[in-house]
Amino acid sequence: MPFKIIASQCTSSSACEPLCPNVAMSVKAGNFVIESKKCTECIVYFDEPQCVALCRVENTNVIDTSVPRYQAPA
Repeated sequence: MPFKIIASQCTSSSACEPLCPNVAMSVKAGNFVIESKKCTECIVYFDEPQCVALCRVENTNVIDTSVPRYQAPA
C-alpha cells in the first residue's frame, strides 16, 4: 500500500520530497501529497520508506489502506 500524508500534521519542511526515488511527492494547494500510483513504499530502493524515515513529525506519513499494495516486479 502506498503512503499518504496527513496534511494537518505536515510542516512542509520538504526534507522528504527530493529523496523520493519515484518522484511521487509534490505540492498541491500548499500541501505536500503523495501520488499513490507512483509510490512503491521505496521497495527495491531503501530498507524503509524515505518519507517516513525523514519526516520530523511522527505518524504524518501513513499507509493509505484504500489503495492496493505495490507489487515489485518479479
